[in-house]
Amino acid sequence: MRTLNKRFAAAATLCALMAGAALAQAATPLPPVHHSGPVAYLSGGIGVDEATAIQHASRQWPLTLEFAIKDKQRSEFAADVAVKVHDAKGHCVLDTTAGGPFLLAKLPPGHYTVDATLAGKTEHAKVTVASGHPAKALLLWPAGTDGTRS
Repeated sequence: MRTLNKRFAAAATLCALMAGAALAQAATPLPPVHHSGPVAYLSGGIGVDEATAIQHASRQWPLTLEFAIKDKQRSEFAADVAVKVHDAKGHCVLDTTAGGPFLLAKLPPGHYTVDATLAGKTEHAKVTVASGHPAKALLLWPAGTDGTRS
């Protein structure tokens, strides 16, 4: 009986720790939502907690953009990226500066072109937003783009 109580207590403790971790993660606030015309968007992700919160929230947003600079062994997040998103007719539907390595946007289904500029160098991506299927694009600049070591 004593062994059973110890196992039950250990299981209850483990469940409490896991629930606490999940609540702590859920408690990390997202950056504020802004608007560019009818398009709602948010950007940020500086710091592990905010980046994790944005990545979890991205499932609910039609478009996720991620910005990084290629390093020799890995990529480093980029911020202060000028972003313009054009629809299939060439109309600019989003014009902003991303405050961190992630930008989430609520765009209607369609085909879009993304132009992202960092330190005078522009990367391009074509994305298709489909209803119920979030789109994601990684815009990656070569090492040294923002003046960091190559």
